[in-house]
Amino acid sequence: MRFLKVIVLLFLGSHFVMAQGNNKSSISKVWVADNGDGTYKNPILDADYSDPDVIRVGDDYYMTSSSFNCIPGLPILHSKDMVNWELVNYAMQKQSPLDVYDKPGHGNGVWAPCIRFHHNEFYIYYPDPDYGIYMVKAKDPKKVWSEPILVKEGKGLIDPSPLWDDDGQVYLAYAFAGSRAGIKSLLAICSMNAAGTVANNDDTIIIDGHEDESTIEGPKLYKRNGYYYVFAPAGGVPTGGQTVLRAKSIYGPYEKRKVLDQGKTAINGPHQGAWVQTQTGEDWFFHFQDKGAYGRVVHLQPMRWVNNWPVIGNDKDGDGIGEPVMAYKKPNVGKSHPIVTPPDSDEFNLPKLGLQWQWHANPQVYWAFPSTMGYYAMYCQAMPNEATNLFGASNLLLQKFPAEEFTATTKMTFNARFDEEETGLLIMGLDYSYLKVKKSNGSLYLSQIICKNADKKGLETENGKYKLESNSFYLRVKVSKGGTCDFYYSGDGEKFKSIGFSFAAREGKWIGAKIGFLALRNGVTNDAGNVLIDWFRVTN
Repeated sequence: MRFLKVIVLLFLGSHFVMAQGNNKSSISKVWVADNGDGTYKNPILDADYSDPDVIRVGDDYYMTSSSFNCIPGLPILHSKDMVNWELVNYAMQKQSPLDVYDKPGHGNGVWAPCIRFHHNEFYIYYPDPDYGIYMVKAKDPKKVWSEPILVKEGKGLIDPSPLWDDDGQVYLAYAFAGSRAGIKSLLAICSMNAAGTVANNDDTIIIDGHEDESTIEGPKLYKRNGYYYVFAPAGGVPTGGQTVLRAKSIYGPYEKRKVLDQGKTAINGPHQGAWVQTQTGEDWFFHFQDKGAYGRVVHLQPMRWVNNWPVIGNDKDGDGIGEPVMAYKKPNVGKSHPIVTPPDSDEFNLPKLGLQWQWHANPQVYWAFPSTMGYYAMYCQAMPNEATNLFGASNLLLQKFPAEEFTATTKMTFNARFDEEETGLLIMGLDYSYLKVKKSNGSLYLSQIICKNADKKGLETENGKYKLESNSFYLRVKVSKGGTCDFYYSGDGEKFKSIGFSFAAREGKWIGAKIGFLALRNGVTNDAGNVLIDWFRVTN
């Protein structure tokens, strides 16, 4: 079958050598927000797109989100109707400083970004809490973005949001990470140069969240009807709500009002997002919900203006504080558009890695290669000497959980050249588990590995050990509601046998649990073994 697959791919090779952004991904089998009847259900993205920010440019909508230490970073998603989203690019191919992010920096890197469009260019302002606020830009968001510019240096500066005012002045709102700055729950504004590349040292505090004992962060700066607005979540990620500040002057004084909270719904802590107006004049609000092991998923809420204050969601009692909706009529964008979803399954047939995949650090060219030969090849790499478990491994190829419940199956061929080389199918987080295939004494053995508290140097335990008859095999994990993971193995792809114990997936550092692959060995050699990943398929 592999020979036939290679022949077909070579025959059609010219069709596969194309830009990844032009390839339409298949529709997910596990989560589609569009109900197909003019309505949608939340979350519109049931995957970990934390701290989403969205803009409209003409008839197109673009979203970016936090990516932390995962590379490529700063994902770019595109939509025509705000419900159906396609992952089309990343604004960051490697994260700087390179010497820092060539190793896993769990929880560091790109925190909540802000995307804007000004003078026919797309801008993303993003914070690295250890260095300051950066900016990247592009004429076309689906193509190459510029190298990062450090706009405002400072440890603990986070959540930037720029505003190009009507009079030509440029401003930057931001917040503080207490873990780095030593202060938090404060929002500040400073001015910038006309190009938006340098932030001035004229910072002014516009609100102190301690006044009502609520954490306030994540400002998004807008202007409407002569008012400056700052949309900012308050009260903490799991339990807080959405606050809006309003003033006639950019520096205040600002009035404050809560406009969205959980209420009687199951949507805890409706948090940090974006206000967007459609080309037909409707107003909508994006926010995330923290779902533990699943990460921070994205919701879309209807919004309206009452006396120059936004009301988000369903305000049943008319007090100006809405509750999230679980289903609603789709936004009116002038016409209907087809259903699309971010990719999850991958046949690994193209000469470019699918956009759903990210590494845990800046990738090195010798880690892995795509091909038109029907597989993705990963080469066994040595773990860093200081690593006690996979939390210290850089070459983990992973993607987000695509839904609460799903089954992922992969076909792999392991060409181990030396004893102690290994590969496997991994569920990664602060706790992790994987099906390990390892060469020992010239033979391949399969087992389940579980590691608890990996971030605290927890040790791995091994469950079961089975000798494999072939170096080609099928591995499967079934994820049930609540994040329970059960692992399976097959030699023929037909009959699957349960392996090991049930495992409860756990979130990573500021990210949801992820699924994917590894290829490891002890020490360095000049001819490491490899694993050929034939395909990865996500089903119900």
